[in-house]
Amino acid sequence: MIQPLLESVTRLALQMDWIDLTSIIWLLFWLLFFIMPFSTYIQARNLRAARLGMLRALERKYGMRFITMIHRQERVGFLGIPIYRYIDIEDSEEVLRAIRTTPKDTPIALVLHTPGGLVLAASQIARALKKHPAKKVVIVPHYAMSGGTLIALAADEIWMDESAVLGPLDPQVGLGGQTPPMPAPSIVKVAREKGEKAGDQFLVLADIAEKSIREMREVITELLRDRMGEDRAREVADILTRGEWTHSYPITPEKARELGLNVKTEIPPEIYELMDLYPQAQQRRPGVEYIPLPIERGDRPSNP
Repeated sequence: MIQPLLESVTRLALQMDWIDLTSIIWLLFWLLFFIMPFSTYIQARNLRAARLGMLRALERKYGMRFITMIHRQERVGFLGIPIYRYIDIEDSEEVLRAIRTTPKDTPIALVLHTPGGLVLAASQIARALKKHPAKKVVIVPHYAMSGGTLIALAADEIWMDESAVLGPLDPQVGLGGQTPPMPAPSIVKVAREKGEKAGDQFLVLADIAEKSIREMREVITELLRDRMGEDRAREVADILTRGEWTHSYPITPEKARELGLNVKTEIPPEIYELMDLYPQAQQRRPGVEYIPLPIERGDRPSNP
């Protein structure tokens, strides 16, 4: 839309002898200045309309309330500056509102694509989802790490792509400021090995880390006990929080089944189309490119 307009203005300006090159440049600058925000608004509105249309189609087809929590680096903004997303309090407010307004006899399908985020927000969403009386499904097309995994534990079923992953739930604790968070199990381990030599500040951090692990295990057990029993739920909670793996360790569908989670590796084909409506920010580095093939509906994975 912008390029044809600029070309028309340029041709018109060049036909007028009284407008010099400097005037043309300034004219183009001010046109861009005023048009870019409007163009960005139109782009964002069209994307949102396409997403809502896809969600309506999914709800009609599968008879479920579809909610999305998709965190990608989006550049739908002025100057295309990437926006980094993670689970926060605003997310929990929106998801809780969506769950609360869903009829009690209507199943919920929550589409998750997230690196994680605040434990408080994730636990609020997980508990609210757990309390919904009808069937709950969490759909993971690519990954739902950390807090995303906690939310997935609240579902009756987890639908994952065959290559999708979940992640461990060991809390990450930090001192704030520029110091990056550290795995709580590692902090506790080092504090026990060094004892008083670790220093007062580190021992306080270790105390907070130990409490964080205990609190996370309580939430996990609460979410799982009705499906696998108290003892097994506590065992799974221990596995996910004790630091057996790094925080970014990929828990595959096979590994999730070994833990006792109800995992299916079939996803509605429309979910992949929905993900295309959340544009990934283009970085200044070599990207992934390919020529899309005309995939027919029958060639998609079978519907669950």
